[in-house]
Amino acid sequence: MFKKLIIALLCFSVIILSACGCGKKQAKTSAAKSDNTKTENNEQKTPAEDPTGINNLTGLPIDLDKQDLRPVAVMINNMNIAQPVQCGVNKADIVYETEVEGGITRLMAVFKDIASVNQIGPIRSARYPYVDLALGNNAVYYHCGQDPTYCAPHLKDIEDISIDTGSYGGTRIKNGLASEHTLYSYGNKLFNGLSQKKFSTTQADNTPWQNFGKKDEKITLTDGTCAKVTVPFSSSYKTVFEYNPAKGAYTRYFGTTLRKDYVTNETTDVKNVFVLLTSISNYPDGKHRRVDLSGGEGYYIVNGTYTKIHWSKGSMNSSLKFTDASGAPLKVNAGNSWVCIAGSYTSKPVIE
Repeated sequence: MFKKLIIALLCFSVIILSACGCGKKQAKTSAAKSDNTKTENNEQKTPAEDPTGINNLTGLPIDLDKQDLRPVAVMINNMNIAQPVQCGVNKADIVYETEVEGGITRLMAVFKDIASVNQIGPIRSARYPYVDLALGNNAVYYHCGQDPTYCAPHLKDIEDISIDTGSYGGTRIKNGLASEHTLYSYGNKLFNGLSQKKFSTTQADNTPWQNFGKKDEKITLTDGTCAKVTVPFSSSYKTVFEYNPAKGAYTRYFGTTLRKDYVTNETTDVKNVFVLLTSISNYPDGKHRRVDLSGGEGYYIVNGTYTKIHWSKGSMNSSLKFTDASGAPLKVNAGNSWVCIAGSYTSKPVIE
């Protein structure tokens, strides 16, 4: 009887131990499953990085589906009476400014994503050097008419669109000035115009316009400080940029007058200012200006500092190239740019 009791107790102990071991194994298995589930959930919750492209005109990020957009260049009236009614200039990736005739300048605003811009203008006529500058950005060139003697023959070298009232969104909007200063259009209408003319809206080559630094990199130049730069294109036309440390950009003035967008009342703030000096003279008609784009000396201004540079362009299809004093490619801060091309004999830029 005693032996039977001992055997029964031993069997009971084995069952209890087996149950405990099984329970531990199940607990470990459950814990492992739980850990795996947590890992899988964490992997699912980790957001994928938003795919972005690079705007080759600024070196800044742009939506990936816009990276291959072809630039569009628009001629903008820059007569002193028309400057207060300019709009869209502050949205441009690059603005080129040089002389046309009578001591005045004209602007060419270049946009990577022109469809995102609202009202643009006043739009004015084409001039020879701007055709070369637009070609250097592979841009479709918008204008309202052209200089018939020198520029008109050159337009065969570029895909251009001449806009007026009723075409490509062209609208005469009363602004208190004569009719010649009232032609505006809209970014989406200008973009649609490319397809209407059967021009390509995209480009395969998105080589950066300049040797841009990284988007968060702040470039500081070593020749000196620059809180303000004045570029006198003529005795009556002085483009001025004043550095705003809070914005990290230069704000545009005409002489002492702050220029703002006619529609949005926003200032025009640019990251990079280039002052390129060259030979500018009259064409044989004694009126229109011939601007030599082969190359010369100049200044690069950014982040409250400046340096002297060399610049060149080469063929009409070539982009502007900038080098430092040693001849090495100039490193340019990512951001929008304003390019002043002024006469080396008549314009003496003042850097303060």
